[in-house]
Amino acid sequence: MADAHSPTAFVIPAVTLLAAACVAVPLFRKARLGSILGYLAAGLAIGPFGLRLISDPAAILHIAELGVVMFLFIIGLEMRPARLWSLRRQIFGLGLLQVGVCTGLLTLMGLAGGFPPAVAFVAAAGFVLTSTAIVMQTLEERGELNTPHGQKMVSILLLEDLAIVPLLALVAFLAPAVTGAQDGNLVSRLTAVAIGIGSVAALIVGGRFLLNPLFRFLAAYGAREVMTAAALLVVLGSALALQLGGLSMAMGAFLAGVLLSESTFRHQLEADVEPFRGILLGLFFMAVGMSLDLSVVVANWRLVTVYVAAYMVAKGVGIYAVARLTRSGHGEAMERTLMMAQGGEFAFVLYAAATSTGLIDGQANATLTAIVIISMVLTPLALMGLRFLVAAPSAQSLDGVEVADGLTGEVLMIGFGRFGQVVSQALLAERAEVTIIDNDVEMIQAAGTFGFRIYYGDGTRLDVLRAAGAGTARLICVCVDKRDVADKIVELIKAEFPLAKLYVRSFDREHTIKLREEGVDYEIREVLESALVFGREALVALGIEREIARQTVSDLRKRDAARLELQMHEGIQAGVHLMHQQRVTPAPLTEPARKAKALNPEAEDVLADETRFSG
Repeated sequence: MADAHSPTAFVIPAVTLLAAACVAVPLFRKARLGSILGYLAAGLAIGPFGLRLISDPAAILHIAELGVVMFLFIIGLEMRPARLWSLRRQIFGLGLLQVGVCTGLLTLMGLAGGFPPAVAFVAAAGFVLTSTAIVMQTLEERGELNTPHGQKMVSILLLEDLAIVPLLALVAFLAPAVTGAQDGNLVSRLTAVAIGIGSVAALIVGGRFLLNPLFRFLAAYGAREVMTAAALLVVLGSALALQLGGLSMAMGAFLAGVLLSESTFRHQLEADVEPFRGILLGLFFMAVGMSLDLSVVVANWRLVTVYVAAYMVAKGVGIYAVARLTRSGHGEAMERTLMMAQGGEFAFVLYAAATSTGLIDGQANATLTAIVIISMVLTPLALMGLRFLVAAPSAQSLDGVEVADGLTGEVLMIGFGRFGQVVSQALLAERAEVTIIDNDVEMIQAAGTFGFRIYYGDGTRLDVLRAAGAGTARLICVCVDKRDVADKIVELIKAEFPLAKLYVRSFDREHTIKLREEGVDYEIREVLESALVFGREALVALGIEREIARQTVSDLRKRDAARLELQMHEGIQAGVHLMHQQRVTPAPLTEPARKAKALNPEAEDVLADETRFSG
């Protein structure tokens, strides 16, 4: 056995953890069981209740919690204050409703099982706090973090993270009444609440006025590794500040991310923190697996089995009822139910606090902790069952697909769907050096059969853009078919690669205006030109001379460009107001348009209303 002060005292557990992860996770992913279950199984196998290669899971869990902290920081970077404010109704409406309903149902379960009211409430409140790590990791792996139903779950998780503060205070209030202790008083508790509020205020003020100047200074005079150190300092420092204030470390990291979400350095911060986040989050799941006390489970297997099932079913019923009550569809409600029906890491904190105050004893703490951990283990299996029942498509294989790495070229094209394929033909016809990336494996493989060389890569990731040659490209063409994805790519490129010309496929008129405001060099609505050509041919089919049809479409194109300019400078409402004015005093028609109107008396009204419906 290595001496506690020797270098191997740290290296041996680290090697053990990494080896277990490298063996278990690929096997579980190959079996389509997911990486989370792989980490949990690896932790259980090497922990004190498995092979006993590691005997102190609590120490590793404390370090591994930094993975959750960094994950919340990255989520905060995506949550700009305006966006967070727009979610306020979901956070304090949907979130409060779900927490309240589920706490009530689970407390009734505890009372039915014979627990005293205070103990039943604490057990229920701990289980209500869903695992942020599991839900966020699952949403990220499935690419659903920014979808509407994903944002609802994120909002609920934020409310639950906030709820840990009043719940801990409530445990302190309940303990003297149950145990007869007199050492707690109202003044000390109110002081603790005030300290918590003050720590949040101090973090917000410090983050708003100190963080950007700090990163500007380091960017000007520091080395790249110093920027990475500063990113870690901000994350860990913010987490520590709020923990010292009586709040959660995760909430401190999330607030720091929100404060930096509008910084010009946010993409660099995300790239710096990402590697640490991934490995530490995996370590967290392994530590949770190691913490499952199998002796407690064996000794109380009937109680554990009944309460795992009862708590998960009761919480699931509450989640489903709230989802349906707030007008979510059956499929979305079922997915949210299965994803959030487990307990979470904050339950460990709440149960430990209740044990320290004498509200519950050590045996109850161990039993409740085992119930929560087993529920966390069951969640990936439940989601697997749901995907099997709805016949979801299997994960894509990267066999035979090249990953973007170390590429160069004068043109970088992101997205090789129908739009990108047509654009690429013009570039390749003139022998331009084009690098093309896409994240659709089946499309890449199909394109390869036609001689196209497409690299696999996610254009919304800064490291992928760098590997694909964005830093040296003269022109970057964003040809993806999803508006939110295009917006994120544009934001990244404008911030990190400002010297490259940026051409973007636009989704509709509103998107065009937004892209022009972002300062892209060129954009075009994906259906505009094809629709105009289609309209021209339709006029010819009606018997209108081809030259008149061409002039009419040309006039439409000019009017559309004029309206866009007006909306850019005076806003959409001004453009709508102008259209109403045009209907009262129409502008003079061109000769081709006048002839077209003679055939169709309502043509002018159609032209005036064009911007309401154009793509």
